[in-house]
Amino acid sequence: MRYNADPQGDPLGLLPAISLYTHPTYRRLAEAIDPNRLFILSAGWGLLPASYLTPNYDITFSPMAEPYKRRRRADRYQDFAILPDNVDEPMVFFGGKDYVQLFASLTRTHRGPRTVFYNSQLPPNASGCRLERFATTTRTNWHYECAGGWLAQLRSC
Repeated sequence: MRYNADPQGDPLGLLPAISLYTHPTYRRLAEAIDPNRLFILSAGWGLLPASYLTPNYDITFSPMAEPYKRRRRADRYQDFAILPDNVDEPMVFFGGKDYVQLFASLTRTHRGPRTVFYNSQLPPNASGCRLERFATTTRTNWHYECAGGWLAQLRSC
């Protein structure tokens, strides 16, 4: 956190969190939303502004990942929840079911409404969040399609 407060030219060569994700949807989100208002929910770091400088890492909740990359529910992490103070604007979450509870937990102090998009037949447990089902036949990485649709609506307003 101290490094991000004053990186002094970034001598460690850390990268903005958004740049560690290669899917084009991340780039499209970053082009449409101020990087200080766009957040990345990371299994390795918690909730970070897209502009937050981080080392390259590969941690996931995915059960399909190699064991050394996988974060399990019993693992103890000191997750960041780097949200601006006194902000009440809406927050939306696009992500797989394994990330929903972490999102709800790390954003519980956010004063504005929080919406969680989900794709499963059963709604996820996301205390304090509005749930909105995104209907699609896509099963893997459906949240990219959802985010793309949300961006299209945002641009048409």
